[in-house]
Amino acid sequence: MNRFFKSLFITIVYLFLYLPVAIFIIYSFNNAKFSSMWNGATLHWYRVLFSDIPLLIVTGHSLVIAVLAASMATFVGALGACALFRYRFFGKKLLDGLIFVLIIVPDLVFGISLLVLYVTLKIQLGFWTLLLAHITFCLPFVVVTVYGRLDGTDKNILEAAKDLGASDYLIFKRIILPLMIPALIAGWLLSFTLSMDDVIVSFFVSGPTYQILPLYIYSQIHVGITPEINALCTLIFVFTVTLVLASRFLLKGTSKN
Repeated sequence: MNRFFKSLFITIVYLFLYLPVAIFIIYSFNNAKFSSMWNGATLHWYRVLFSDIPLLIVTGHSLVIAVLAASMATFVGALGACALFRYRFFGKKLLDGLIFVLIIVPDLVFGISLLVLYVTLKIQLGFWTLLLAHITFCLPFVVVTVYGRLDGTDKNILEAAKDLGASDYLIFKRIILPLMIPALIAGWLLSFTLSMDDVIVSFFVSGPTYQILPLYIYSQIHVGITPEINALCTLIFVFTVTLVLASRFLLKGTSKN
């Protein structure tokens, strides 16, 4: 009986998580514009999607921001995690605590604070303010992910390498970097997802000249979500799943080596 209830509980959890995803994928093939009833299968909305130039431009904006923000946050976050793990310096505990503060700060407070900062510095809202904001809120997640990976490492290995004459660069290249690779991939994927998914912070810092997909979809809620949006979300979901599977394949190959 215990095994049955455990299986039932796991099934309910997975249904709760993935049933909405399955529904919007199915309705992206629905032959109706504003209907919750199934009216037959069609690829019409995918053809409409690829002919909707403004929507594709907005999607491209989101992908550019997400890739750049994830890459830069991963690079800076990896260096920060290495510094926290490898060195002792004044204010280390304070800095460590501030990283967790950034994670738990509500997006509303974060977005307003960045807006006030940009207005105070008289920075025009647009691409750069949006990119800096996304890097900022992705950065602590990367630091925590990478530092959690390094924190379980025996520091005696690093000391032994140093005793054998290895420089800090060689220690980083031959020991620390290979240990970080799974966390770097996980941090990049997490940052990419957070950037693609963000609405609240982007609403405050994007400005009228640079629109991204989450804000576009949010604005479409007032007139109703069409199957065209479902088709776009389906493609993004497939793209994200492909990234995850590719990362797992790369990590599997790394572990074998």
